[in-house]
Amino acid sequence: MNRRTLRMWLRPGMKIKRWMALVVLSTVLISLALAMAAAWVYDTYTVPSGLQDFVEGLTLQFIPHPWRGLILLGGALLLFCFAIWKLSHSLLSPLLKEITSGRTVAEIFVGDRFGPIPAEFNVVTIGGGTGLGFLLRGLKQANVNLTAIVTVADDGGSTGRIRNAFDIPAPGDIRNCLVSLAEDESTMSQLFHYRFDKDGSELTGHSFGNLFITAMTQVTGSFEQAVLESARVLKVRGRVLPSTLENVTLCADLANGTTVRGESAIAHERPAIENIFFDPSHPRAYDPALAAILNADLIVLGPGSLYTSVLPNLLVDGIREAISWSQGDTVYVCNVATQEGETDHYGYDDHVREVVKYLGDGELDYVLVNNNPAAGSAIRPDWHVEAVVYDGATKTSSGIDVVARDVVNDQNPLRHDPVKLTAALLGLARDRGAMGQILREAGPPQLRHRDEAAILVGAEGARRPTRQSVPDR
Repeated sequence: MNRRTLRMWLRPGMKIKRWMALVVLSTVLISLALAMAAAWVYDTYTVPSGLQDFVEGLTLQFIPHPWRGLILLGGALLLFCFAIWKLSHSLLSPLLKEITSGRTVAEIFVGDRFGPIPAEFNVVTIGGGTGLGFLLRGLKQANVNLTAIVTVADDGGSTGRIRNAFDIPAPGDIRNCLVSLAEDESTMSQLFHYRFDKDGSELTGHSFGNLFITAMTQVTGSFEQAVLESARVLKVRGRVLPSTLENVTLCADLANGTTVRGESAIAHERPAIENIFFDPSHPRAYDPALAAILNADLIVLGPGSLYTSVLPNLLVDGIREAISWSQGDTVYVCNVATQEGETDHYGYDDHVREVVKYLGDGELDYVLVNNNPAAGSAIRPDWHVEAVVYDGATKTSSGIDVVARDVVNDQNPLRHDPVKLTAALLGLARDRGAMGQILREAGPPQLRHRDEAAILVGAEGARRPTRQSVPDR
């Protein structure tokens, strides 16, 4: 039981502690009555000589008062607390199996008594693909206001065919994140992931979720409303927002001088990627996504494909500026392994260098790196990928603080573990929150970021407030 859960149980008005106290009092009275009866029997009847030593040992006669009573009291209290804990677990565990919200028992009781519990943090995740889905599965179990900002540049498979036919943003990554945040990833979630596979059918290769979002777009008249309605159907915990509502194509300049168009093509090219951009350029950001970033306590970039899932969001006009203005800490979750065709032979320093290139100097606070060496030994040579190895450094060559944690999935060394990753990120956020509280109590407000002593200046020379000068939320 962590301290936060303990504080919940100790909160006045839970209408639980009073009845537990009554149970304790009644138990004490029963014990006193039994003790009186035992004393009466001991005084009235003579213990047979053969049992004298046994009775004296059983009643701790060899220990003087008051230590005899204190030992009995301490042992009884330990047994009582252990019994109550195990009994509660036995009674509640069948009910908890039916609860899919991810809340603890304490949170459920507090919510019932006092209303919804305020979220611990406002967390914004930025990325796309399956990597972001793993993170969302962990974060949805935490008591946070969660917003996923997702790239809409995918153009492969079912998503690409739908984009060409209906001229809408890519629904594929949006669908993955919606399913990951679904309150109950059961039948409806499986339905959204279902892919038609009958040979010769026009539906072959299409995901039902993609078709559903497309149909909802036609019914509601907007992709934005279609995503909101799909989230309502799946009962998602949190929000899933596209980074832009414009239909854009991701392009890349390669080291051999060629340019490729389309996210699906970029990942299959062997030459190194030198630069990525959108066509048309400078798509406008989705306003609710900007608002979520500005109000975030923690901004998480990744995990996911570096050039085709994470960085494309930073090409959208307004996203980088919102991150710069936000008072929240920005963390890049580095992949645990390289990706063939995108990040061959990249270390975590190379990943960070590219993030800083598109995000801007002084905007990234931390990089979270896996330090479990088991990932490297589990990757087979025929996979054509390498583990991203942690070398013990505290900062990258770009000056970014390195946070090293065991975040790899024990069953799949190419993926993050949702529970481990969530614990690492929230632990970092709590540590930063505790430090901020210390600084506030120590004196005048302090700047939260290392490079915020000067006023930030925009690209056109317009003066912008620093994160510290943004009003408290």
